[in-house]
Amino acid sequence: MQLLKSGDESFEQDFARIVSDRRESDGDVSRDVQTILNEVRQRGDAALVDYTVRFDSHRLTTDDDWRISAEACRKAYDSLEDELRDALTLAADRIRAFHADQLPKGRDWTDDAGLRLGATWRPVDAAGLYVPGGRASYPSSLLMNAIPARVAGVERLVVVTPTPKGELNSLVLAAAYLAEVDEIWRIGGAHGVAALAYGTERITPVDVITGPGNAWVAEAKRQLFGVVGIDMIAGPSEILVIADSKNNPDWIAADLLSQAEHDPVAQSILITDDLNFAQQVGDRIDVQCSMLSTQKVARESWDNYGALIVVDDLDEEAPRLANMLAAEHVELAIDGAEAMAKRIRHAGSIFLGRNTPEAVGDYVAGPNHVLPTGRRARFASGLSVLDFMKRTSFIRCDAEGLANVGPAAARLAHAEGLPAHAKSIELRLK
Repeated sequence: MQLLKSGDESFEQDFARIVSDRRESDGDVSRDVQTILNEVRQRGDAALVDYTVRFDSHRLTTDDDWRISAEACRKAYDSLEDELRDALTLAADRIRAFHADQLPKGRDWTDDAGLRLGATWRPVDAAGLYVPGGRASYPSSLLMNAIPARVAGVERLVVVTPTPKGELNSLVLAAAYLAEVDEIWRIGGAHGVAALAYGTERITPVDVITGPGNAWVAEAKRQLFGVVGIDMIAGPSEILVIADSKNNPDWIAADLLSQAEHDPVAQSILITDDLNFAQQVGDRIDVQCSMLSTQKVARESWDNYGALIVVDDLDEEAPRLANMLAAEHVELAIDGAEAMAKRIRHAGSIFLGRNTPEAVGDYVAGPNHVLPTGRRARFASGLSVLDFMKRTSFIRCDAEGLANVGPAAARLAHAEGLPAHAKSIELRLK
């Protein structure tokens, strides 16, 4: 854990080092993934069988070994304890309601030149959703990926998820039932992503792939962009908490640990204007971390990538630092959170006020928790209905409309040295 003070001579250099720190895949991962993708493309199902045995100790032999049935998902949902089933259903309902408001509207109008112009929105035909297994097997991620796709109108939803040693996560299956997933394949890793993109003898390819995963999954999505659409390249989790000394240090410590427990290379940062409060939060992190079942991961993350940053003027300095970090999650545990939020231009999602922990956004708030990491919030947004849709524009000219704009188009075509373009217009003008 680093302690930085904005008044120190080396602060700008030390902070810049945090901003530029890359916690993502290296060249070895890239080469390994390229090999896996080539194998799946060339060998199809046979490659999936080999990689699933190798990485998950699971043999793909019978249909039940390959796929999880809709009936199994329904049974998993029915078998949940009432309170847990209600919580999962509440999350699904709120996510669905929020994303329904994102549906775009088409446009259709006639301009002053007499041209009819517009655009229509349509869903992709099929979407592939990666759902992690092992340490990061989260039903909330399935809901956050599948529900926007359904709201967009995608007809075929396909999940790939690893089942190490054949073990199934019943809560993930219950989420798949709620989200009305069509197919669930028991494969994961880069080879699962490749199967979605290229297709195999058993698996029909999709148009868009979304969902979080480890470094190999993220690298596979990067390499396959263009073969299919992808949501984003997801890196390790991040949280920036901007908090004053009016907060309970236990609350802020828990917020920072909520991301540290995700991954040994997750990053949690506190910006405050009170050194004593920062030290209290650091102490509470030590205490709370020792009591977590995820303490090994959280401890490694906090020790290696965590930071306490003390500034002289929170209102003046924090927004500038937040915009440089462009973090995945930004909590504003201060008075006047709304005012500061207007000055933070780069963030995946902002959590306003002392009673809005980031974790509520992970589950039941409604907005998507699949968010840009690695400073990509400077140019990217969180997952939405639009990731599963595409826009098609249309144009209609009658003779009068073409007469109004055609001569200018023809002149531009000649200027670009494209006479056939010009002629296709000029013949009609005659």
